[in-house]
Amino acid sequence: MKSVSAEQSAGERIENGDKDSKKKKRRGCVTEDIHVESSDGGTSGSKAKDCTKHQRSELDDPDELTRASNVVAFNSMPFSSGSPLVPCAEVSKQLLSKSCPDPRDCEQSCRMDGDLYQQVECVSQRKIFSSHWSLDAVNEALEKGEVYKALFRSNAHNRNEAYCKIDGVPTDILINGNVGQNRAVEGDIVAIKLDPLSLWPKMKGFVTEDVAKPEETNSPPEKDKHISQLERGEIGAQQNKCLVTGQGAENCVTRNSTLLPDSCSSCEQKGNGTVVEKLCAILSSFPNKRPTGQVVAVVEKSLVRDSIVGLLDVKRWIHYKKGNARGSKSPSSLSDDDYIQLMPADPRFTKLIVPFHALPGSIRARLESMDSTLEAELVAAQIVDWSEGSQFPLAQITHMFGRGSEMEPHINAILYQNSVCDSEFSHDSLASLPRAPWEVPEEEIRRRKDLRDLCVFTIDPSTASDLDDALSVQCLPGGFLRVGVHIADVSYFVLPDTALDAEAQCRSTSVYMLRRKIPMLPPSLSDNVGSLNPGVDRLAFSIFLDLNRDGVVTDRWIGRTVISSCCKLSYDHAQDIIDGKHDVAANGWPALHGPFEWSDVIRSVTQLSEVSTNLRQKRFRNGALQLENSKPSFLFDEHGVPYDFVLYPTKASNHLVEEFMLLANMTAAEVISRAYPDSALLRRHPEPNLRKLKEFECFCSKHGMDMDGSSSGRFHESLEKITETFKDDAVFVDILNNYAMKPMQSASYFCTGDLKDNVAEWGHYALAVPLYTHFTSPLRRYPDIVVHRAVAAALEAEEYFLKQKQTSSVDEVKSCFTGVRFDKDAVESMEGKEALSVAGLKHGVPSTERVSEIAAYCNERKLASRRVKDACDKLYTWCVLKSKKVFPCEARVMNLGPSFMTIYISKLGVERKIYYDRIEGLCADWLEGTSTLILDKLEFKRGGGRGYLKPLKEVAYLVSPGDVCADKCSAMSVTDTTERKEEVAPAVFPLTVQVFSTIPVALHAVGGDDGPLDIGARLYMTSYYR
Repeated sequence: MKSVSAEQSAGERIENGDKDSKKKKRRGCVTEDIHVESSDGGTSGSKAKDCTKHQRSELDDPDELTRASNVVAFNSMPFSSGSPLVPCAEVSKQLLSKSCPDPRDCEQSCRMDGDLYQQVECVSQRKIFSSHWSLDAVNEALEKGEVYKALFRSNAHNRNEAYCKIDGVPTDILINGNVGQNRAVEGDIVAIKLDPLSLWPKMKGFVTEDVAKPEETNSPPEKDKHISQLERGEIGAQQNKCLVTGQGAENCVTRNSTLLPDSCSSCEQKGNGTVVEKLCAILSSFPNKRPTGQVVAVVEKSLVRDSIVGLLDVKRWIHYKKGNARGSKSPSSLSDDDYIQLMPADPRFTKLIVPFHALPGSIRARLESMDSTLEAELVAAQIVDWSEGSQFPLAQITHMFGRGSEMEPHINAILYQNSVCDSEFSHDSLASLPRAPWEVPEEEIRRRKDLRDLCVFTIDPSTASDLDDALSVQCLPGGFLRVGVHIADVSYFVLPDTALDAEAQCRSTSVYMLRRKIPMLPPSLSDNVGSLNPGVDRLAFSIFLDLNRDGVVTDRWIGRTVISSCCKLSYDHAQDIIDGKHDVAANGWPALHGPFEWSDVIRSVTQLSEVSTNLRQKRFRNGALQLENSKPSFLFDEHGVPYDFVLYPTKASNHLVEEFMLLANMTAAEVISRAYPDSALLRRHPEPNLRKLKEFECFCSKHGMDMDGSSSGRFHESLEKITETFKDDAVFVDILNNYAMKPMQSASYFCTGDLKDNVAEWGHYALAVPLYTHFTSPLRRYPDIVVHRAVAAALEAEEYFLKQKQTSSVDEVKSCFTGVRFDKDAVESMEGKEALSVAGLKHGVPSTERVSEIAAYCNERKLASRRVKDACDKLYTWCVLKSKKVFPCEARVMNLGPSFMTIYISKLGVERKIYYDRIEGLCADWLEGTSTLILDKLEFKRGGGRGYLKPLKEVAYLVSPGDVCADKCSAMSVTDTTERKEEVAPAVFPLTVQVFSTIPVALHAVGGDDGPLDIGARLYMTSYYR
């Protein structure tokens, strides 16, 4: 059970029945009541009222609730002039005031037999949270080094824990408790103030003790002394005075409180180093301490506040209303003062309170008729307000999708929640595109290098329609090879400052959902005239790289070309060639175009495979890190419904393409960062999260594995040695790779001008290279188009500069702006700067500020795209499990204790917890000395005791031995690529379990019509007594 925090408010008493309210001690405190400025700066209450009324009138029409969410996606653009339709704080205060017309009513305890749902009439008039600092106060504190700006992330497994990432700090800051989080939500940019060093808890490895999470202890750990003091409100004098108001004041922070360590709080961003540098020094000096802090302001509100998807808690509300009606002489009727709870599907968000007078008419009508089926409807809501005296935020319904048990409503909700624009492209954006059939104009061919006689081909997934990249290889004298990487020249069609450019930037990336693609560019461009389809002339950006036998690039050429691909190979086709399977008819190879034979293609693929192997080995020798694990793919029926899994491992053909794309991206990064050092769009990958890295090292050390995470190269070497040791245990290797990914931070786009004084932060940790960008996928990523324009400008500036110098020397051409031998003096000369400036204006190279905006927006959109993919994968998994009812498979025990175990399911690449404490009919014996768990089935009911016992079926799926023999689990097994069926045998009682034990589990679908989707796991057991 999760403990009730010391800062529990009246809103929390709604959930917990007010049972701890009398235990709290009140403290007489004073604070500055600083008004919080809204993110949009709006202050007009009357205008917001009209907006709310208009919005509600639109939503009263049921048809309005099912419309596409295109406006949401466009309002999330950084350059959009439109503001989201959120009522202002004035309207929100009116909503709160209506909930409690008489303050005396709020003093009464209004429980409903301990039930979770309660009306919000009980919201306390006393402050729960501290006032947010004003923006001026935050900026002043930032300059003084008293607070830090950070990204707020919630723990999906425990919302009471949140993490804030400060740029330049190797570990995140823990924000514990609802009060400390101070109304921040997932994705907010917040200002945080650190707690004193003496209050930081000890850093804990995730298997170093028999606990999985602090809030879910298998055996109660001893709390850090200082944390215990913090929970009791006994904060020492080193904090000066914590001036706060309301319950939970111990954790609230005001401007007059000083919670930073003395060595850090008083430092200026001058003298011996910046605040961040000094904080890093403190962390280095105390590596076993976990930094903690508290939110003092929300600097920038996350867009997800406007699109929280969930289910209305209708059944409990109906139960509550009927209970009131039985105790009242007059029939229960709906009032505008009523509220209903919304339970978010994403566990990182708290419950929302929706007032009735803000509900759409269609929902009100169904509630008036006590329609319990409304609970099965997926809805979206936006947070309207979250005041200092309310435990939960107020919200209003903005959209309805359909039943939560159906796949299509969920996909629509996923897109809506992530602001993905799936509407048709505008007429203006389509008007600039050529009509099919299209041929390359002759004058354009004359301006480019003609490569149509070169053997060029693409290697992509068999279902790919947007072909960004193609490859070629030529033999040169002396054993050298010239590898050509040819990328679709999308910048020829997508010109700067056009309607098509604006829409591409708004979408930022194509979104893939296995059976569906939402393209960044119109299909007529991405799948046709811009795609490197076989047998047709296409425009390309080509990079030729001359490599010696050791894989060293000795020379290169970059330019705009015309190519004609001879064939479209799939990864399977390329793998057949690598494996020596050259039977064209038997392998179903594609059509071949142009004056080429299959022997030309086979020779090219073979040579490229050899070169890519050398490049890959060289990368790892130079310190690169590769983390791979198998991910399940899905099989779909004719209706597009997933019905099974397929494990699809990475093949050598995947690596072949990857190596040359990496090389091309690194080349482009080198060119644009040298030509435009203040406005180049690059991609960086920071070092791993220090806390999580220490946890992983501790995990390995505890189980006898040597892990050195001091650099990416040593990290990779350690993993390779462990993999070699456990080469016969593929499941464990897969688990290890999955755990090794957890400390890794996300790569991100950035503008070089923003980090001009911190060039060391430009690097890419996993690739172990100083410069990297995205150049090779312009049909599906907007940053690649920006990079293409910068490369085109550098090429034109180079040509213009050489004409000015009246130079025709080949050596000078190669050593100017884009060649291997870079001429820094030429770039920094007056003529060079002029040439680069003129070319930059012509090709639309953005300014530093503009590139920064593009980078930030593209980062957000890329993360959204990843969230969509992950959510869809979970949805497809849920659908498969629902269709099978029960899905037996094997799992590996990763953490173990007296209360629960953490298991890793390699078939799905997911972790789950199984709780076995206080289960009716189950005896759990924990042997502390050997860390062994023995589970046995009791054939009699427990007598006496206290508390509620859960039924055995919640922790174990029991089958009789006869059923096992009859069914053979043939319909419930996972198929691999060889279509071999695996049978999973159930275990028997008593079951002895240790860490790393392999146990059978039964997976099942959770939620749908009655709650958020999830994947449940139970022990898969057999017994004659069920």
